[in-house]
Amino acid sequence: MGRTAVYNTTVSWKGEHWGHIVMGNGPEMDFSAPPDAQGHAGVLTPEDAFVAAANTCIMMMFIWATERFKLKLLSYDCRAEGTKLIAFDRTELYTHLRFWPVIRISAAGEPREVVYDRTERALKAAQKYSLVANSVKSEIIIEPQIEIVD
Repeated sequence: MGRTAVYNTTVSWKGEHWGHIVMGNGPEMDFSAPPDAQGHAGVLTPEDAFVAAANTCIMMMFIWATERFKLKLLSYDCRAEGTKLIAFDRTELYTHLRFWPVIRISAAGEPREVVYDRTERALKAAQKYSLVANSVKSEIIIEPQIEIVD
């Protein structure tokens, strides 16, 4: 049997459509529903947090994979988008999460095509081992832009 790890957050209602979250790792902030759901603009929403959780987890796993595959990562930036379906009965579900990572890797004296292939494998490993990506029902779509530089 595997081992377990427990993570926690505490939320408190502040009135109207406002809440406050304290995360077990220390950060805390106010949050709200999004403006299209009677919430407020300019603050964290559960929808933002969901997409951010997947985006940050895949990035952290990609960093891990680049180390494992002995790649010299120069930069990683990724825009992510979650598409939400609102059913007639007003239930909601993210149908898919789409990621557009822009990755720069040093060739470090190796043939570019070899480094490119290893980078693609590292990205697939990042998705495979991402706790968050593996924990959601949504389809995960990754459309990378990979640049190998000398």
